[in-house]
Amino acid sequence: MGRQKQQQSLFSYRINLEHRVRGNHPLRRVAEVVDFSFVREEVAESYGANGHESVDPEIILKMMFLLFFEDVASERELMRILPERLDYLWFLGYQLEDEIPDHSVLSKARRRWGKEVFESLFVRTVAQCVEAGLVGGSKLHVDSSLIEANASRDSVLKGPPQLINALKAAYQATESKLTETKTPGSYEAVNDTMMSRTDPDATLVSKGGAGSRPRYHHHRGVDDAHGVITAVETTTGSIAENKKLLEVIKQHEANTGQKVQTAVADHKYGTIENYVACQQRGITTHLGDAASRQNNARCKDIFPDTSFGYDAPSDTYRCPAGQTLRPRRLHPTRRTKEYLAGKAVCAACALRSQCTRASYGRTVKRHEQQEHLDRARVQAHSPAARRDRRRRQHLAEASFADAANNHHFKRARWRRLWRQQIQDYLIAAVQNVRILLSHRRPKSRCAAAVAMAEGYLRQKLSAPTLPGALLRPVSEFGKLPLTN
Repeated sequence: MGRQKQQQSLFSYRINLEHRVRGNHPLRRVAEVVDFSFVREEVAESYGANGHESVDPEIILKMMFLLFFEDVASERELMRILPERLDYLWFLGYQLEDEIPDHSVLSKARRRWGKEVFESLFVRTVAQCVEAGLVGGSKLHVDSSLIEANASRDSVLKGPPQLINALKAAYQATESKLTETKTPGSYEAVNDTMMSRTDPDATLVSKGGAGSRPRYHHHRGVDDAHGVITAVETTTGSIAENKKLLEVIKQHEANTGQKVQTAVADHKYGTIENYVACQQRGITTHLGDAASRQNNARCKDIFPDTSFGYDAPSDTYRCPAGQTLRPRRLHPTRRTKEYLAGKAVCAACALRSQCTRASYGRTVKRHEQQEHLDRARVQAHSPAARRDRRRRQHLAEASFADAANNHHFKRARWRRLWRQQIQDYLIAAVQNVRILLSHRRPKSRCAAAVAMAEGYLRQKLSAPTLPGALLRPVSEFGKLPLTN
């Protein structure tokens, strides 16, 4: 009977981390798939020829990858647990005697490198998935999610717009009141009078009736084949999700080299602008219809616009009662033309109660690209579109759920927009690597065990006295009736 020696050795000469990390360790497979050495060339201009020698950029990038791949709580925690994790040391190329750098190395590298290096890592994972045949490219699911900024509600400062604009200029905050915001330019939005002193780039956004707080908006494109994330866009919280549909589509096409043929999204993306823009690009629109939801609640028991026949030569509409609606004006922003029969005509109409509740009569609006709009809405209400939107719940929404549960997605680790973009690129790259690894696995142990069991039964249970049911494959055992 042996006894373990408790005295530590003064010197250790025969420790080999290559033998201490099991052969099927996930980090071994990551090291085989992902080439982190590209970072040295990309950040070469950020370093000089004289002075203190920095930590290897490849190791720094691996550390940031580990931070989200393993969902480590913080950079300080990562540096604390590194000496006791042999698999981490092996992955980073460290030996037991090597000195672990300070956590500030990571923050300094992010500031020096910028977000472009991490975007390059994400694009490279997309390219690897394309090369592995995991990206179809033709059908794209688009969705967005709000991310809690690393700032509390108590850090929000309220004041007049002039003061807030001056503070944002002093903080060099990202401009949030753009054409992509949810509010028109003439409207004084909440974020014109409020700003977080902790993270001035984050804007106040309400969610789920829990009140408004500083948040960011993450926009994501997910390929239909295997759920590979092919496009990532991060904005301030006040940027509407439907304004980023085309940017996500363009990024998907640039990263995959394939043209989108079908776009899938929920009703928030089903705006007139997105419908027309997709049709002009030849993209089938399987987007939910935002207007139909509004009209169903507001115009119940009222004739829809489709009940009015349009005559192109005369540019007029004919209502269900046979009256003519003539063009009145063109809305400069919405690019729609209004058609009206007149107050007196509608007041004397017998079908008024079924046509309108307005005192001035029924108005019909026609977009300048109405043909594209009609075609898009037909596609949006098709059975194929409804099937794709149901599948979107298992791809786009599941992609967000996986990121939130396993990779610290729902709250920002750092502050300012460019750092949040780095976080989103790293999380998307980690998820793509996991998808890539899951499709490179050898034959599962379960399948091998089933095959071995079937062979065993065929050899050992082939006696003529045994029931014939036992000679069936193991995969059919669940179909056999239970007997005594």
